[in-house]
Amino acid sequence: MINEIFNSQKKHFQNELKTSSINDRLKKLRSIKNWIKNNKKLICEEIYKDFEKGEEEVLLSEIKPIIDEINHNVSQLSVWTKPKRVDTPLAFIGSKSEIHYEPKGVTLIIAPWNYPFNLCIGPLVSAIGAGCSVIIKPSEHTPNTANLISRMMSELFKEEEIAVVQGDVSVSTELLKLPFNHIFFTGSPQVGKIVMKAAAEHLTSVTLELGGRNPTIIDETANLKDAAQKIVWGKFLNSGQTCIAPNYIYVHESQAQKLKDSLIEQIEIQYSKLDTTRTKIVNSNHFGRLTDLLDKTISAGGKLLYGGEKDGKINFLSPTLISDITIDSSIFKEEIFGPILPILTYSNLEEVIETINKTEKPLALYIFSKSRKNQNYILNNTSSGTTAINETTVQFAQNHLPFGGVNNSGIGKAHGEFGFYEFSNLKSVLKQRVGFTSLKMIYPPYTNFKKKLIRFISFRL
Repeated sequence: MINEIFNSQKKHFQNELKTSSINDRLKKLRSIKNWIKNNKKLICEEIYKDFEKGEEEVLLSEIKPIIDEINHNVSQLSVWTKPKRVDTPLAFIGSKSEIHYEPKGVTLIIAPWNYPFNLCIGPLVSAIGAGCSVIIKPSEHTPNTANLISRMMSELFKEEEIAVVQGDVSVSTELLKLPFNHIFFTGSPQVGKIVMKAAAEHLTSVTLELGGRNPTIIDETANLKDAAQKIVWGKFLNSGQTCIAPNYIYVHESQAQKLKDSLIEQIEIQYSKLDTTRTKIVNSNHFGRLTDLLDKTISAGGKLLYGGEKDGKINFLSPTLISDITIDSSIFKEEIFGPILPILTYSNLEEVIETINKTEKPLALYIFSKSRKNQNYILNNTSSGTTAINETTVQFAQNHLPFGGVNNSGIGKAHGEFGFYEFSNLKSVLKQRVGFTSLKMIYPPYTNFKKKLIRFISFRL
């Protein structure tokens, strides 16, 4: 079945999609937007079945980013797809050079479970905008949302254009054996390596949106109330199951106690009504991993500052703060991907940067500071996929910015124009005049004049 879908998409792409008009692509994008608007209640209900995520969080984190992405594509696609003229060097006088954007072809999108709708449909918008056909593999860990996506695609598109294939790891393994023209994967670095290795067999290009141990630095000049509000929201949104959530905090020792108090205050304000913000951990395996990590951290000397409430029957873990840990603590050495936030203190910013640079490059880095000097020092001496100053997580929703990691936290960029490029081949096109050209002056045979000319142009500064 998988091979049949792939072959039908390959044939359909060559015969029709490769030369599809911008209007055809825009029509598809608008159909997705209309379907979402007409079925927003259903989307909220199905995601709730997988996560018990409240309607407001679904609207903000699953639906709004997709609507914004579609609107951005609709307004800019005609600009992005237009051939781009480039400068003509002196040696190429008489020629014209352009960059043409053609769709890569048959593509695969492997979506994660943490934002199962957003992180599936978002890349799809870019693929459609570029003119590609797509096979979607939604996560088996969120079966209700996967079924919703399957229903959505079957109602909107022919299988030879957009198809949904469901199943476990064995299905993903079979898909990765196929010679796709591009693969867009969102998930962990461990699985990302498997995807990249499989893609290498066919020299398939990849976009890997991976995770990262995202540091948050709070210096001695930071506004703590403002920082606490933003950190609590960014960290505990979706119960911490967000690839760009703050993974740990480094706070200047002069601000440490006030920050802890402010964080606790904000958790009690933002999460006082757990009936509407009680997003659960996706399954018992991840719940067990998080509770084991929490127990080990406390047993090793970490202090439970706040939270730690567990309900194994529904896989719920409350927003939790941990202090008195060191860089040798196990919780510091991994991406938490849950509602546990460790807090470390520092006295020397240079030591913090040194510690961060010893770890894998993160997907996101957050800086809370009023000091331009400190902001620039951190920016200039660290590497991360994204950075936000005096804010968290919302850089994902800025469609004019490229979103993605670096090395261990990802390869390639997504959103807006950058997502369009990921699914496009940037084809170089040079148009030369017929007859005499300046380049013919260096064709053999090499007369003395041509020898002098070649040496002159080769070393001309």
